[in-house]
Amino acid sequence: MEQLFYPAGTLTSPGFTLDVDPKRAGWRYCGLKVFELPAGAATELVTGTAEAAVIPLAGSCVVETENKRFEVDGRDDVFSGVAGFAYAPIDTTLRVSSNTGGEIAVCMAEATRRIDPYVVPAKAVAVEVRGAATASRQINNFLNAVSWEADKLIAVEVITPEGGWSSYPAHKHDEMTDTEVELEEIYYFKVAGEHGAGFFTCYTMDGEIGETVTVQDGDTFLVPRGFHGPAAAFPGHHMYYLNVMAGPSPERRWSITNDPRQEPAMASLEERGPDPRLPLTSATE
Repeated sequence: MEQLFYPAGTLTSPGFTLDVDPKRAGWRYCGLKVFELPAGAATELVTGTAEAAVIPLAGSCVVETENKRFEVDGRDDVFSGVAGFAYAPIDTTLRVSSNTGGEIAVCMAEATRRIDPYVVPAKAVAVEVRGAATASRQINNFLNAVSWEADKLIAVEVITPEGGWSSYPAHKHDEMTDTEVELEEIYYFKVAGEHGAGFFTCYTMDGEIGETVTVQDGDTFLVPRGFHGPAAAFPGHHMYYLNVMAGPSPERRWSITNDPRQEPAMASLEERGPDPRLPLTSATE
């Protein structure tokens, strides 16, 4: 059986606390690198055949590429605010530095079309509250399929308030149809507070994949196909995940199929409205 769940510290490489590329994941398109920068330090990355979005998880950073210098808005951590990001194209070199120090994520996707580098400030990132009642979550749409330009890469942040559920109904995006698009997906988790945790589920109707795992801070789950969700945050501990997606479609879009068995329950929750605790963070905090 293919390995899909990677506890923190088990998918590393020199200089990176998380290093997922298509070869390592056993698929074709998306990747994610996470690394820590001491104050005053810098790291260089070559994008090669991938495009990239650099987003601070903690602290702030400066991204330099192709004679451009971008100051990227940061935050104390993923539960304290919304960050900006910098986009870098294929076939370039990135230099990422930080005066404050911090933790940086680089979301990547194999691409063919070259787009000029750019930066988006935190205040321009659309924050959405999706779902209802106990199945409400906050979405930071920093590079969703309809916000800023990219060739293949889709990336968003999701925050689930403590005791809540997200990625519900469970959904899939593993076929090319009129209503669905094929996308690989990475879930990278953060959990607030000491000893925090949550649950995450991924399954296929034929039973080929059927995993429900306990996720903790820094864990990663790879979703090659099948329904995924729901995710649940333990009481007392907000849960965050960074989603990175890419696939073969010539049109960059996010189209999904929900598990029809869960849709009636979601419809009843919608009558109760969204969780009033959301959004938990903003760009001004």
